[in-house]
Amino acid sequence: MLPTSHGSMITTVQQLNEAEQITGLDEMEVRTRRERGEGNDFQLPTSRSLTSIFRQNVFTLINLVLFSIGAVMVSIGRPDEALASVSLILMNIIVGVIQEVRAKRKLDRIALLTRPKVSVIREGEERAVGPEELVRGDIVVVRAGDQIVVDGILVGCGQIEVDESLLTGESDHVPKRAGDHLLSGSFVVSGSAMFVVRRVGAKSFANTVAAEARTFRVVKTPLQRVVDFVIRLLMMVAMFIGLLLIVSSLLSDIPLMRRVQAAAVIAGLVPNGLFFMVIVAYAMGAVRIASRGALVQQANSVESLSNVDVLCMDKTGTLTANKIAYYDAIPLGLTREALERALADFAGSATATNKTTEALIAALGGDRLRALDEVTFSSERKWSAIAFSDGRRSGTYVLGAPEMLAPYLDVPLDLLPETDDWVAAGLRVVLFAHNPAALALHDDKQQPVLPALHALGLVAFQDELRPDAHEALAQFARAGIDLKIISGDNSQTVAALARQAGLTGDLTAVAGQELAALDGAEWGRVAEEACVFGRIAPQQKERLVSALREGGHYVAMIGDGVNDVLSLKKANLGIAMESGSAATRSVADMILLGDSFAALPPAFLEGQRIVSGMRDILRLYLARAVTLVLMILSASVVGVGFPYIPKHITLVALLTIGIPTFAIAVWARPDQSQKRLLASVLHFAFPAGIVTFLFAFALYVYTFNSIVNEGRTIGVLREDIATFQVYAGIDYEIYTPDQFRYEVAVLFSQSVLTVFSVLAGLVLVMFVEPPLRWFAGGDRYSGDVRPTLLALALGLVFAAIMVVPSLRRVFELLPLEARDYGVVSVALVAWLLALRYTWRARLFPRFLYLEWMLGFTEDWLAEDVQGA
Repeated sequence: MLPTSHGSMITTVQQLNEAEQITGLDEMEVRTRRERGEGNDFQLPTSRSLTSIFRQNVFTLINLVLFSIGAVMVSIGRPDEALASVSLILMNIIVGVIQEVRAKRKLDRIALLTRPKVSVIREGEERAVGPEELVRGDIVVVRAGDQIVVDGILVGCGQIEVDESLLTGESDHVPKRAGDHLLSGSFVVSGSAMFVVRRVGAKSFANTVAAEARTFRVVKTPLQRVVDFVIRLLMMVAMFIGLLLIVSSLLSDIPLMRRVQAAAVIAGLVPNGLFFMVIVAYAMGAVRIASRGALVQQANSVESLSNVDVLCMDKTGTLTANKIAYYDAIPLGLTREALERALADFAGSATATNKTTEALIAALGGDRLRALDEVTFSSERKWSAIAFSDGRRSGTYVLGAPEMLAPYLDVPLDLLPETDDWVAAGLRVVLFAHNPAALALHDDKQQPVLPALHALGLVAFQDELRPDAHEALAQFARAGIDLKIISGDNSQTVAALARQAGLTGDLTAVAGQELAALDGAEWGRVAEEACVFGRIAPQQKERLVSALREGGHYVAMIGDGVNDVLSLKKANLGIAMESGSAATRSVADMILLGDSFAALPPAFLEGQRIVSGMRDILRLYLARAVTLVLMILSASVVGVGFPYIPKHITLVALLTIGIPTFAIAVWARPDQSQKRLLASVLHFAFPAGIVTFLFAFALYVYTFNSIVNEGRTIGVLREDIATFQVYAGIDYEIYTPDQFRYEVAVLFSQSVLTVFSVLAGLVLVMFVEPPLRWFAGGDRYSGDVRPTLLALALGLVFAAIMVVPSLRRVFELLPLEARDYGVVSVALVAWLLALRYTWRARLFPRFLYLEWMLGFTEDWLAEDVQGA
């Protein structure tokens, strides 16, 4: 049997069993049916499969393009060039798969703790089993908040209302009685009942329930939208340049080797590593937050949390611990003893219990009487009713919100001074009323109806605040997040509890009845200004979240009950409590394990850390791409050859992008200062890319001209000549460098360009996380010296490559002379000063009249310039 703490629910099932003689299957029948293939062979996916991880890391469009280019290079005898072209991609794939698999295994272990259980009747007893253990013919018990995981037909005398919005898109509650069909994917809103399983496995919706519930709301975060924009932009540019390359190849006799190498460089413009970095950042964030008590169901939910500026939360089960106790009652026209005895009988006779009736049973006891009709509690109605025809009780008894029952009272209710004190203390106040003659609670269409009522008394219940609520709300307030408390209880009661939880200031409270009278424009204004919302129906919760989103806010919603499902689906980020209903957990992006708020502030900071790291990574990728595009186009127009070969570009990318960006993602720190991600990226990347191009191109042309037109002689080894014969597609014997001066000029200029590009790229790593205020300009001063130390270490690695002949030849670099290093050094210092001035003077936004970017940098630039 189930634990005795759920004794009231057990009583309901036992009595249904006795009345209907429902005993369910025995274990022998269960095994027999499973052997016949009638089992619900259903495994709940807790995260992406290993196949999905491998496929999404390997088989991307740009990966396939680069692998194809590599295959062509191998076919024409250049395996080293092929390896250079795909080496970064292979590194991304290996690290990405390893990180995601590690994250998957840890998250899967945690997700097993929150997987849904199903109550089933077997051998006359109720027991909890996993959905995969069900077989055709099982008797399943469902109550408010339960998800229906297999198809079936309702049996017995129970009544429920179900929400089929996950299947139909309609949020209307559908009443179900004996004989009605139930579809997997729907969930119970109110009532309790039993149904017999009819369709399982592949024949039912059960195998897609989890997928539908989780994937229907794929909401891209601001970071994902910026990454998509950058990748699509650069893909478009790469396609344009690639088209020009094809046309050029058709019109001129360009050797195949050069065409393939150029194609590899152009394909490398698409920052495929950005996909890898986002995946790794999300996986690392999910693992970190899981260790703090939050299970991530949508990969981007941790980063999404960092964008939240409005946090909506339900009171019951969220702000409070979903534990209420009977406090007191005020009789109206009868004795206290008679009132409490009637309340006890009402609670004890309910076929579907909730926290209110459970509190009454715990305090007052109560007998189960024969009921003629019943309407179970729902968040939309905010009342429940039972019609009795018993020797002890006769007529209709109703328990619900005073505001909702007031229209049915025969005498207007004058609330007593005690009730004002209850409300001010944060107590939940409900009205108990009676009609001695009414025995029907449904009309001809089986819709709930109420007769005229006479008030019997007012009843107060006490909520228990969550112990961690005060500190969590304080941390969100310090983070600048606007809090909205939304509840089905009285708005003044909710406001009082909010004050007890630590919220200060003018807590403007609005009731659902007031909202119902407002038009669209007024809805938005009230949603913006008010802090506490009481007597709110589920549809009103959803509309409040919609109004806040339409007002430009990034909204998170925390809930635990079925009345929160609509608003969780509508919010940018849905967060559920672990103890909440299965339906709520299934649509949430994140689940708070142990119902603890303690995981949210760290998750918020983790999201900021992800955004901060990806912002710096985007800056480096975009700055490099701008430089590459301008170099390729300018070199083609001027006629000084193609400025890059795959080995050079791979070396530059590895030292200035590949290794630094991975370290930046790991070392990133939370940063609340910059909300406009795209503005931050563009402020850094476009000036950096353009200024770097100007100096790099000038250096490349200067070197090229000194060899071709000024007669400078470059010492070239015999091995270099042989390499150039293959590279240039020359089919005749070459004996001296003069016979291919143009090709020598291109290769030497490429080597000079590579040296400058590596050194400038490493300095950009220092600019992206300024270790000193002097470096502030492209970004605010951070004081983090780790990226700078990494850049210096990578600079030493590059120096070793240039000094050691064997390493230099691997990357097909020519040795530079002292004058070349001198020119590169002067150009590097001039570039550094020019770039710093361009950022600090904001020349780029001023020239393009980008006022929004000027405002973005004004405050922190003034602070850092003064500090320097």
